[in-house]
This record gives sequence, C-alpha cells and structure tokens, in this order.
Amino acid sequence: MDKQSSRRWRGRVALTASLLLVAVVVLAWFLPARWALPWLTPRLHGLRLAQVSGLVWQGRAGEVRLADGRLLGTASWQVSRRVLWSPQPLHLQLRGPQLALEASALKAGEDVIWKGVHLRADLALWRPRRAPSLGLPRGEWTMQIDRAQLQAGWPVQAAWHARWRDAALLTRVGTVALGTFDVSGSARAGVIDARLDDDGDSPLQATGNLRLTPLGWRLQARLRARSADPVLHRWLATLGKPDADGTVHLQRVGGLAAPAAPASVTLAATTKGTP
Repeated sequence: MDKQSSRRWRGRVALTASLLLVAVVVLAWFLPARWALPWLTPRLHGLRLAQVSGLVWQGRAGEVRLADGRLLGTASWQVSRRVLWSPQPLHLQLRGPQLALEASALKAGEDVIWKGVHLRADLALWRPRRAPSLGLPRGEWTMQIDRAQLQAGWPVQAAWHARWRDAALLTRVGTVALGTFDVSGSARAGVIDARLDDDGDSPLQATGNLRLTPLGWRLQARLRARSADPVLHRWLATLGKPDADGTVHLQRVGGLAAPAAPASVTLAATTKGTP
C-alpha cells in the first residue's frame, strides 16, 4: 500500500470513528426512556415501571408497581444531561393514593445523598414478612428530610421530622388506636436516634427514644393509657406489669449487639387528667 492509499485509509477510519461517536452522542442525548428500561429495571429493587414515555433525562411512568403487583401510582423524573461528564441530582416525583414522594438524589462515590425529601405514605402499604412484636403499624406517615447521606442503603448522616397521624397497631388483642405522634430523628456516624412525642390529646401520651445501628436496636418506654379504651388497656397489659400509678415500663433490644441507650431516654404515656 502506497503512502497516498494509506492516508486515504486512515482518513476513512477517522471519519467512520467520528461518525460513530456523533451517533452515540446523539443517541444518548435523545435516548427514549423505554429503550433504557431493561437496563434500569434491575436497579429498581423490585419496582416495575409500565407505560413509560419521554426521554431518559425527562420521562414519566404511567404505572409504578411493587414486586407483588400492587399499584403505587405514577412517576416522573428529570436529570440534567451534564450527568454525562459530572455528577448531577436526579429529581423524582411519585404520586399515588397511598404514596407520594418528591426528592432529589445524587450519587457521590459509593454514597447516595438525598435532599428535599417530602414523603406521605399509608402504612397499610408496608407488609413485612413477620409482624413486629408490638404490633403492625397503621395510619398515615408524613416525613421531611433536608439531607440524608446513605452508605449501602444505611443513613450515616441525616436529620428528619415525621408525623404519624391516625396511629394504630394491629395486635393479637385487636386494633389499638394510639392517636397522633411527632417523630424527630438524626443519624450520625451510622447511629440513628429518634424521639417520639404525642400531640397532647391522643389515647396514649408518649415521649421517648429509639436507637438503631446496623447491628442492633434499643427502645425504652414508659406507657400509660390516657383513655378507657379496653383494647388499649389489654395491649398495655401484654407489654409488662404496671407500677403503682399504672405506668408500664417497656425496654426492648434486638439484633446482634444492642447499642447503648441515648443520653436522654423518656418515652411516657399518661392517663388523661393524671399529672
């Protein structure tokens, strides 16, 4: 091959490579979301998307379902194309009768950072394989998180506030109506602390703390019926023997290694009209 032919051959190779590169960039720039669905599905932890439209960068799913087929609602998302060369947050919205979520997520190395999280959930959506010993929670859970940093799905730095409305527990003695509670929490170095307070007019008045680590958890509580609800009284009787004023002192731990109790632990419930 002479020099001129060699130059022509190299020129054609360079042109072909350039055209392929342009084609890849154009495809990525205008990639339909439904084309990327087979790649995204394994990353959705069991969620299933249907009726997908729009682009990968700004799309919509007309149906979002759990692995068992239950419908959560619709979803939409948006992310800047600049994510191709630098980390950019993914803005996500999910809307349904039992669940509403709005948040931004950013991948930072091995961590995921969530910001501006607004969550509303009907706790009937939660169907654990085994019911918690205190009872299966029901009611509406709303939560706001300014910022949360997760490692392997576990919060290592976070702060949040939540409200549990129409709180109830499904127990062996019946459905226990509890009222409304505020829950504030934080995570530092992977240790989660949460404090609970009732709204001042619930069947159960409560303040207290729960501590969790990847290896275990600890709950300490003082509980006392505020109302004359017989189901509430029967449930409290299953938790322990009350002291002279009717207060049940509850202490529960679990996991491989229970964490030390928080510095301030007070979870109390008081009978209406009792100091």
